[in-house]
Amino acid sequence: MRWLRVAAGVLLLGAAVALAGPQRVWAALSHADPRWVLGGLACAVAASLVCALRWHALCRWLGIPVAHGWAVSAYFQGVAVNALLPGAIVGGDVLRAVLLRRLGHPGLEAGLSVLLDRLSGLWMLFVIGAASVAWGISGAPDPATEILGAAFARAPGLSSPAITAGIATAVLLVLPWLGLRIVLHGRGRPASGRLRRLRTHLAHQGIARPYAVQATMSGVVQALSVGSLLCATRALGVDLPAWVIAATAVPVYLMATLPVSFGGWGTREAAAAVALGAFGVPASLAITASVLVGVYALVQAIGGWRALRGAPPVRNAEAPG
Repeated sequence: MRWLRVAAGVLLLGAAVALAGPQRVWAALSHADPRWVLGGLACAVAASLVCALRWHALCRWLGIPVAHGWAVSAYFQGVAVNALLPGAIVGGDVLRAVLLRRLGHPGLEAGLSVLLDRLSGLWMLFVIGAASVAWGISGAPDPATEILGAAFARAPGLSSPAITAGIATAVLLVLPWLGLRIVLHGRGRPASGRLRRLRTHLAHQGIARPYAVQATMSGVVQALSVGSLLCATRALGVDLPAWVIAATAVPVYLMATLPVSFGGWGTREAAAAVALGAFGVPASLAITASVLVGVYALVQAIGGWRALRGAPPVRNAEAPG
């Protein structure tokens, strides 16, 4: 199964490059503006650092505190596994949960910390994408707006981009908060054992502040991730509006998380070709931009892999770091 995923990723990437034209992809890559390329790398590294700190905050909320330095090291080890081994994000997420277990933390909380961390990031990606689309369809006339349908642009109540985007963001942010309240304070059948103790602990900790922290940090993460894709496209001379890049980032990054290849290679490039192509970007440039995003992950994976190979025996990491 592992080698099937590798083969699937290679085939998807090869097919995307073949359709775009290998020479055109190479020409775009060789003429990329290095300043924008380095800007995209900086955004990608910063996003991963904030991800690690977000996971650290989530662990503390769940009652399994770890040191800041340990969380950053473990997160980048997960980045290395995600980028270099088959399974997309699955391997790195499992590794983080295992590392928490090795510290002596309960398996339920360890697994839940990774799951909620991943859901927090993906949900905020949808929030930013939806807000960007709302901004685009209610903003000034733009050729790209026609892709979304002129009917939306003329719809009543969508005349202000800021108001429309704000409403979309508020609605999507309230839904998870309501879900957490229902889970923690609902009148359903009482849980038992470890789950009941965890539920009591979280109810005592409160929801509002931890949720605000997670939403804020996830917003920063996804803004930086969109910035990384924006820099990659700018490096190739693509000058689409920022809201278009934010909207297309949703399928690009979402497809990269599917565990059908390794490191998101192939699925990410196919999504970029379709999503950016819908706004008139040539396939060669769309695929090259996606390749740059993949390279950003590989650069981070090098540091994570070194940390993974040289990691000392695990000790209690509750001291501040």
